Amino acid sequence: MSLLIVGSVAFDAIETPFGKTDRILGGAGTYISLAASYFGIQPKLISVVGNDFGNENLELLQKYNIDIEGIQIKKDEKTFFWSGKYHNDMNTRQTLVTELNSLEKFDPEIPDSYQNVEFLMLGNLSPVVQRQVIERLTVRPKFIAMDTMNFWMNIMLDELLKTISMVDMLIINDEEARQLSGEYSLLKAARKILSFGLKYLIIKKGEHGALLFSENQIFSAPGLPLEEVFDPTGAGDTFAGGLIGYLARENQITFENLKNGVIAGSAMASFNVQKFGVEQLLDLNQKMIYERLQQFVQLAHFNYQPM
Repeated sequence: MSLLIVGSVAFDAIETPFGKTDRILGGAGTYISLAASYFGIQPKLISVVGNDFGNENLELLQKYNIDIEGIQIKKDEKTFFWSGKYHNDMNTRQTLVTELNSLEKFDPEIPDSYQNVEFLMLGNLSPVVQRQVIERLTVRPKFIAMDTMNFWMNIMLDELLKTISMVDMLIINDEEARQLSGEYSLLKAARKILSFGLKYLIIKKGEHGALLFSENQIFSAPGLPLEEVFDPTGAGDTFAGGLIGYLARENQITFENLKNGVIAGSAMASFNVQKFGVEQLLDLNQKMIYERLQQFVQLAHFNYQPM
């Protein structure tokens, strides 16, 4: 049940209707790893940071049982930085600043101790970098999942499709699914995207839940109604972390396990949005997670009595 995660480790500055932050810990790799760490495994993280990252942030990741041997430290560069502002509906955001810094020429290096992993989660990065990780592993993991976004569809579609053909599962949102497939109906979109070589596809619908597709099965997971959403940054990455963490713990890929994994990911994402950045992910325990999972079970459970 070994898990390798590849993704950005960054600093974010976030503004929402509920307040704003200065530079705080962020990045897809951070959110994915923290969420996965609650499922009884030690995520191995490959990323890159700069000379401004600080030992305290590395120690924080280690505190949550994340293996940081794969994090490169570029002493002559700074850490990837993103700043954004969310509007009142919390579904639209404006990017204020993007500084790639050390991430711009990221060349993933895989420590020997990271070889022979069973599960691989590729966070949102260039599809070329994602593919390099797969190619540099001496043995293909038994399950590979990847995230991507419309930016790569716009500028590197051929490279993206090549990488998608090498993985088992793709995780995207509904807008990205429509763009990638050219279909408005999510069912038609899913069928077309699965034909790119995937076994499974997850389409996230934000507060409205998520859809899981295989060639002949569909599962619809509910969204958990929340009174307040403080910061949606990293929610999709936290979803991916909970999902892949659950799958790695179970160490068996079945559609039923994938359904449970989607609920696990949804539960972790529902925590994430309740505070700024990764703050809520640093303050969870197993009791809180179990109770949140039970809320999801109750949302989707009913006994239908036929007439």
